[in-house]
Amino acid sequence: MKRHILIESLSRGFRTLVSRRVYLVCLILVPIAFTLFFINMMDSGLPLKVPSAVVDLDNSELSRNVTRTLAASELVDINDKLESFHEASLKVRGGEIFGFFMIPADFQRKAISGDNPTITYYCNMTYFVPGTLAFKGFKTTAVTTAGGLVQTTLVSNGIPSETAGTLLQPVVIQQQAIGNPWMNYNYYLTNSFVPGIIALMVALVAAYTICEEIKRGSSVEWLRTGGGSMLVALTGKLIPQAVTGIAVGIACQALMFGFNHFPLNCPTWHMVLAMALMVLASQAFAVTVCCLLPNLRFAVSICSLSGILAFSIAAFSFPVEAMYPEIGVFSYILPVRYYFLIYIDQALNGIPLYYSRFYYIALLIFPLVALVGLPRLKKHCAHPIYLP
Repeated sequence: MKRHILIESLSRGFRTLVSRRVYLVCLILVPIAFTLFFINMMDSGLPLKVPSAVVDLDNSELSRNVTRTLAASELVDINDKLESFHEASLKVRGGEIFGFFMIPADFQRKAISGDNPTITYYCNMTYFVPGTLAFKGFKTTAVTTAGGLVQTTLVSNGIPSETAGTLLQPVVIQQQAIGNPWMNYNYYLTNSFVPGIIALMVALVAAYTICEEIKRGSSVEWLRTGGGSMLVALTGKLIPQAVTGIAVGIACQALMFGFNHFPLNCPTWHMVLAMALMVLASQAFAVTVCCLLPNLRFAVSICSLSGILAFSIAAFSFPVEAMYPEIGVFSYILPVRYYFLIYIDQALNGIPLYYSRFYYIALLIFPLVALVGLPRLKKHCAHPIYLP
């Protein structure tokens, strides 16, 4: 009898899933489209050759050498050699370039006489990534130029070139990028945004299909199909969605780790398990919201808001420890954060699974929390009252 009830509930859940095209679009098309979009957009790994310009007010041999050094940088693309600050600032405001490097008049004369000429560079930080890359390219050229001028002055005063080099850089610094030595944005951004999109879509579809039953008054029939058990009714409704979400999540992982060879320094099943648990945890998060606020508009709004804020609060780009405590605490109620921590530990760093066990356990806690609110949800399903 119980098996028959479960099968009937699953059949109803499957019919609900395929009844509206938007459900399949959200669960299948959107995550795969975003995965292909990010993989294609970040195909080069790191954005290079940011459009920039040079304003050379000196036009000397030394200033032309500086311009050639800047043009040889892989970070900036010197499209224009402009004549004035005003002309360059207009191009920055118009979005034609993201910054410009300005060499002052009498640059060579002051450099040779030791008068400390000033090199100025301007970057448009409204666009953070290209602005930062332009700043890095300009700063590297400025520091290299300043160091070369000082070394030339020291050598001309009789100091050996080796000694001058030691004086300029007494300590040689070696940078080692742990986990992502290629500095590939694709490995980082795609593996944070794509799971976030999947978690958002899964939570939205779950919350909508649950609260829609209450809104339309069909929750009584839905509960009856589950034999009067809220747990069975939810299981029948959410399992088809979970299977779809997990399958799409694994397909997205296959695109990243398989076809595009993203770093995977752990057994494949570690990340597959993390994806499955994240999908279930996202559904459980939506169920918890529906238990607290069994209203279609409120539940969907909270799920969408939390899903969007997850891209910043889940510490993809800013550490939780540095956030305001009253903001950082919300990161612990977002399932996608624990998936991201698992990705860092397992796929990038390849540490033993034992040290990531708490993140897997955290994802398992979400369904347990949802179980606590089922009596309240059952009450509203048995006596549906929709408040618009």
